[in-house]
This record gives sequence, C-alpha cells and structure tokens, in this order.
Amino acid sequence: MTAIQVATPALKEIARQTRQAARQLGVESIEARNEAIEAIAGALEAAADNILAANAADCQAALESGIAKPLYNRLKLNQTKLAGAIAGVRDVARLSDPIGAVQIHRELDSGLILKRFTCPLGVLGVIFEARPDAVIQISSLAIKSGNGVILKGGKEATRSCTELVKAIRQGLSQTKVNPEAVQLLTTREEIQALLKLDKYVDLIIPRGSNSFVRFVMDNTDIPVLGHADGICHLYIHEAASLEKAIAITVDSKTQYPAACNAVETLLVDRGIAEEFLPAAAKALQEKNVELRGDRSTREIIGGQFPVGEATEEDWQTEYTDLILSIKIVDSPDEAIDHINTYGSGHTDAIVTEDSRVAATFMNQVDAAGVFHNCSTRFSDGFRYGFGAEVGISTYKMPPRGPVGLEGLVTYKYRVVGDGHIVDTYSGSNAKPFTHRDLGSQ
Repeated sequence: MTAIQVATPALKEIARQTRQAARQLGVESIEARNEAIEAIAGALEAAADNILAANAADCQAALESGIAKPLYNRLKLNQTKLAGAIAGVRDVARLSDPIGAVQIHRELDSGLILKRFTCPLGVLGVIFEARPDAVIQISSLAIKSGNGVILKGGKEATRSCTELVKAIRQGLSQTKVNPEAVQLLTTREEIQALLKLDKYVDLIIPRGSNSFVRFVMDNTDIPVLGHADGICHLYIHEAASLEKAIAITVDSKTQYPAACNAVETLLVDRGIAEEFLPAAAKALQEKNVELRGDRSTREIIGGQFPVGEATEEDWQTEYTDLILSIKIVDSPDEAIDHINTYGSGHTDAIVTEDSRVAATFMNQVDAAGVFHNCSTRFSDGFRYGFGAEVGISTYKMPPRGPVGLEGLVTYKYRVVGDGHIVDTYSGSNAKPFTHRDLGSQ
C-alpha cells in the first residue's frame, strides 16, 4: 500500500454522520434495537436474489482476475451461506442486552453511590477482504451493542457488499434506528484515510491476510482488534482414540480450509504414529489434502502416500488451503513447546483419553482457544452462542478469541452524591468511606 492518505471532507462527513447516529442508537431501548435487527433480517431475505446475483458477478470477475483459491472460497456467498448468516442475525436479537449492565453498585458513603455500567464504544471501522457475510454479522452486532459501523470490503466483493448494505439500510429505515449508523466505503484510498479518523472512529477491526492486518496495525493510532495469523495445531497423543483422532483431524483441516481456525500443523506422538498416520493419511488423501512431513513422518507413510518434506517455513505458515504439515513428537512437553514456539495464539487442540495430559495441555498451551477431543473449527462466535462475531482476537488482554457483543462495549463510572466533597474524607479528622456493595439494589 502507498502512504497514508488524509481523510477527505466527504469521508469526514460520513464519519461524523455515523458518530451522530451511533449516539442516538446508544440510548435506544433494547426493544427498538431488536426490532431493527429483525428488520435487517427481513430486508436481507427480501433482497436475497439481488445479493446472490451481485455475488455471482463478483465471483466471476474474481475468477477472471486469477483470485487465490482461499480468497475465492471466502468470497462466495451461496443461498445456504446467506440463509445461515440471516439466521445468525436473528440469533443476535435473542441475546441479552449488552448495554446498561451494572457491573459495580457500591455505596462509598451514605448518599454517595458508585455504579459501573456497560455502554457502547461508539463507531467501529471494519476493514475486510472478500468476506461479504462479514457485513451481515458485524452490522447486526453493531446495532445490538449500540455502535455505528463504517465497513470497507475488499474490491473483489464490492458488488456484494453494496447490495448487502443497501438492504440493511433499507431495513433500518423502517425502524427508529438511523440508517446512517451503517456505512460502506468502496475505494482502496478510503482504507488509508479511515485509519486517520481517530476523532471519529473508536475501534478498527481488520479481517484479511496477514500482511494486510499487520499494515493496519502499523498505520493507525486507533485501537485495533484482530489477529495477523491463524496457525492452529492438532496434537494426537498416544492415548488418543484412533476413531476420534481421524475424524477430528479431517474435520479440522478440510471442513473449511480457508478459515483461520482450520488446523495447519498436525503433531503426532511417536507411540501412536505407526498406527495413526497411515489411516489418517488415507482419510486426508480422500479429501485431496497435500501432506508435508518431517523425516519420521515420511519414513512411516512416504512409501504409501505422497508426502513432501516439511521445512522450518512450514511450521510458520498459515496455508488456508488443503495442505497439512505433520511432525512426530516424543512427548506432550515437546508438542506444547512446538505449539508455543510456532503457534499464533489462535486455537490448538489435543486428542487423548488421558484427562491429566489433556489438562496439562490446556493449561500450558498459550492460545485463545484450547480444545480437547474436538475440532479446532468450533472456534467461532456463532458456534459459541454469540450469535455472530466481529472477528478473532489473539491478544492476551480481553476481548480474546471470537469477539461478539462483549467486545463491542466498554464501561463508565457514574457517581451520584448530595453535595459530597472530597475534603470531608481527607486530613486528620477524615470521615471513613463505607464501601458497601449494594449488589442489584
């Protein structure tokens, strides 16, 4: 990308309008926000034919331009995928209100009351490559959490995003929520200018390639929520059920290989390798997975299946494709060390019937998601019951992992008194605070 551009007056006006709409939205009742979300779902259903036609045009143009396979898979929006995204919108409407929750209710002294309560962030700037369904997820979460949102999809998804936002704004226009709360940018230059709008935008959420996310992180003063890599691991312990291990391996790699929660490296205990690897390789080959292995892996299955040589680069690579690197390890400690060395802190899993080993793995692996006897593909806001997600965060500070509504609110401290002054509680005759928690009173 070129140097950061200065925001144009037009873009500043869009951001100002979004911020004003967000302020209004933040004080709307939960009933009004839920009605708006249902209106969005209905409008998307009514516009389904136009949305799918626009997406088909985007996909055709992308194929003609030689788009990478993983990016194409994320771009494609068929009827089933669209219906699932709309169902996710309605799931968001059923979630509890994230705004106005009282986290602290405390008497500091008689008549002097402290409350800490949740409130919207303000305006979200969401920049994503390919994923048109992200428009649906993020818009519904933004409305529910009382936030405005400025969306910028990749050029390969412009037609799809335009139709989606058109439908969303049409739905909102029938409700109390100002449609200006949801905006769409369409040019590459606007990405760079958006990153300079720190007076209007409260959080940037990038979703895309490693290089793109890092560019965003390095070129804005606005807080960024996201992750640059999705290098996920699956460890097959020697006490694993062979049947479970094969099913989980295949699902973690092939159910949707373009996703950031698909497994990229398979670690296998030496004690189970000769039994597990031939069966796993056969199942993976049937799904057209390219295998790359260390020397021990190639010695075990290289004579039966095509297995390339795994290099140091493979352990550091997010393929987002039907490619899997395999390494044989001698102990859980070696597996954990490998994951903590090469992993991206996204999602890592173990397959074992030994609960103590599983507990050690889950305690010591440094990742937002640590799983036992299940696919890494469960690392997802919808599957967690969040309704949808705005993205995945691998930061250690919260929010971490799939980010739903809880990652889109902050909090304020409200103190109400009756002429109280600090001087009363200072000096040699200072009055003591009561600091009495009032709970839900």
